[in-house]
Amino acid sequence: MPGRRRFPTAVATATAALLCAGALAGCSSGTPGKAAPTSAPAPAPTSSWDVSPASLAAVGDSITRAFDACSLLSDCPEASWATGTDAAVNSLALRLLGPEKAAGRSWNLARTGARMADLPGQMTAAAARKPELVTVMMGANDACRPTPGLMTPVEEFRASFGAALARLRKAAPKAQVYVASVPDLKHLWSTGRIGGAASVWDLGICGAMLADATDLGPAAERRRATVSERVDAYNRVLAEVCARDERCRYDGGAVHGFRFGEGQLSPWDWFHPSRDGQARLAELAYRRITAG
Repeated sequence: MPGRRRFPTAVATATAALLCAGALAGCSSGTPGKAAPTSAPAPAPTSSWDVSPASLAAVGDSITRAFDACSLLSDCPEASWATGTDAAVNSLALRLLGPEKAAGRSWNLARTGARMADLPGQMTAAAARKPELVTVMMGANDACRPTPGLMTPVEEFRASFGAALARLRKAAPKAQVYVASVPDLKHLWSTGRIGGAASVWDLGICGAMLADATDLGPAAERRRATVSERVDAYNRVLAEVCARDERCRYDGGAVHGFRFGEGQLSPWDWFHPSRDGQARLAELAYRRITAG
């Protein structure tokens, strides 16, 4: 991105090393001659949905931990979009619970580097708190692998997400769930490829999408398209599985559709959301959760 400084090699290498170690929501074809089957519409929000839940548990990955939002190579949960206490971010917990109750009635159970296979375990921990709302932001790491061939298969992604919701329902049947879509990784690439971000990404951050960021050749473009298509598939899974649970609300693609710019990305890795980016995620979640 123009105007951004390039990082010293040692700092960039450290960033890439940590992110690599940790790594950062189906349609069948119709028969010829017949009308394609129509997917059942998502059910409308029920009257049982509470727009002002009194407790919140957050599960997910480094985005919910606000990794690299405050300092290099560190989680910064106080700046988390979901449960943070930073007034500048104005997290979902602060908006729903207020500063006095947020600290004692919200829990950040996300883990940097987590993938969808880790969600059932996180959801078990969340259910034990008996929260009225659980936020889910998971899937970026399933796509952000060193190569496209290592991305989580769609059906494995579906099975893990379904198992996570089943665990929640067994232990906390009345808990509401907000599910955020997986961010648009290709937009991230297109935003950062012409600036200093490319030199950091090439050290190993989200290689499937961001490696060789300045390469516009056909092989590189096919690789990026493969990752983008997988993210779209993950988001279809999140929407479909959530739609079958009357106490679950998918964000309708809001996070995926948000155009993260320079100001919304970490100044250390140009990949994770900055404090401003975290604030935008909090606003998107709050709008969806409090919609009538």
